[in-house]
Amino acid sequence: MIRFRARAALLLALAASPAMGQGQPPLYRWVQYVPGGIEARAITRATECPAAAIDGQPAAMRVRAAPGPDFPIRVCALAIPAGAASAVIAGAPLPLPRPNPERVLLLGDTGCRITTIVNQSCNDPADWPFPARPDAKLALKPDVAIHVGDFHYRESACRPLNRGCAGSPHGDSWAVWEEDFFKPARPLLEATPFVFVRGNHEECERGGKGWSRALDPYPFASASGCLGPGAPFLADFGDPKLIVMDVATADERSVNRRQAARLRADFLAIPALAPAGRVWLTMHRPIRAAGVAIFNFIIGDNRTLAAASKDAIPASVDMILSGHVHTFQALSWGADLPAQIVSGNGGDELHTTAPSDPTGLVINGARVKHGAGSPGVFGFALLERAGASWRLTSRDMEGRTLAVCLASGRELACDRVCGSGGKSC
Repeated sequence: MIRFRARAALLLALAASPAMGQGQPPLYRWVQYVPGGIEARAITRATECPAAAIDGQPAAMRVRAAPGPDFPIRVCALAIPAGAASAVIAGAPLPLPRPNPERVLLLGDTGCRITTIVNQSCNDPADWPFPARPDAKLALKPDVAIHVGDFHYRESACRPLNRGCAGSPHGDSWAVWEEDFFKPARPLLEATPFVFVRGNHEECERGGKGWSRALDPYPFASASGCLGPGAPFLADFGDPKLIVMDVATADERSVNRRQAARLRADFLAIPALAPAGRVWLTMHRPIRAAGVAIFNFIIGDNRTLAAASKDAIPASVDMILSGHVHTFQALSWGADLPAQIVSGNGGDELHTTAPSDPTGLVINGARVKHGAGSPGVFGFALLERAGASWRLTSRDMEGRTLAVCLASGRELACDRVCGSGGKSC
């Protein structure tokens, strides 16, 4: 009888307990904007998605991506309804967005570059500082973070006897995605809701499988394991509205007519996505920026995007937020064009010859009226609401201010620019 009672008690306990793996904390958890709202996601090695709750009520996470070749992880997702006051995964609270954010963090091009030609020293914080000092970003208390793309950079094996990157994984695999992004970004992921932008390093020929499984805003439904270019969508901050575009594959050196036609349709969709209010546009590749100027070749001058966007960006778009060029740069124009902000100095090899004062440059037919840059310095940027305007600061990895601009509509006033040696304004 005692043995029978013990067995019955065990069966009752098993029936009342969560499914296997639901009690285990996930490896990573975060909140991101997706078409139609926001979504909680988690990555786990367990056989089930972790337990979750919204406003104190249990909510079942669904499997977004089951384990597969090179990705021995389960990616789980849960839509969070508008107006939810709280959400938790495995008992840990998630950061939910606030309407009309006051502080917007910009970072991009954060991975560590390992190719057959270049071996960045991923093991050296001075050469790859993205994992260092997350507290400098967290101390600014951002309401939302925008990663403007290029997460995945470890494409080839580290050369033998190179201590700088010895032991690094390579290829489009979970091991690389964890080292390049998830592990160093974990404090931010747990503290701040995110907008993720696809970069050219997340094309299907590069790191697209990891992007598609974990971060792509659209459902993971792909026989090849990699999603194609995504349609633009609205990340509704309230004020401003943010339109997210996938321009990862846009050719730079010459106009790709097929791509330009598709992208032009995306630009023309902006008024329907954001019919009222001021709009920011975020996309990895800038239309016009000034990276490396060698033999009259300027990185950031994208001919396909310039052709696609001509007369297609509505007047409601004040700013374009991008990466791709490995520097900080802020540009406003003599022509009636949205201001271009570049925050591509988050970790990958820097474009040290980018101009610190781009004023007067002519880029693909448009003259820079006002501008600022912080070449040769790893860092990030912050946009802070200042009444009807926005204060934009370029900061180094310690959080020290390098450049300051005031953004009012499409106009920038950048009159406080600090040296590239880390001097504070």
